[in-house]
Amino acid sequence: MKTILVVDDSTLMQWSLKTTLEGARFRVESCPDGTEAMKRINSGLKPDLILTDLNMPNMDGLALIKAVRAKLRFTPIIVVSTESQASRKDEAKRAGATGWLVKPVQPNDMLRVIGKVLPEMA
Repeated sequence: MKTILVVDDSTLMQWSLKTTLEGARFRVESCPDGTEAMKRINSGLKPDLILTDLNMPNMDGLALIKAVRAKLRFTPIIVVSTESQASRKDEAKRAGATGWLVKPVQPNDMLRVIGKVLPEMA
């Protein structure tokens, strides 16, 4: 079973993503910000995929992406954000993001994108 780490300061968004992902037979770990996510990763969590918001307290999504890339070079990272500006997408891509979804995310769209970055799940 593949593990997805959901990093979002909104408990409602965490719940929504977790419900969809567990329904698709993924194991889900959730964190409220990048600091907590890195604590889990540094303690041995090796997710198969990370879904992260950009705007969070403590450590934002861009800082998280950079920190993850220093530790887990090949883990796909998808930004899930209300932001849709090309400049923000480019910034995230340069930091190491694999893809981008704009909130609110439709479950089928999210699962389709996950299927592309985790092809064995398609």
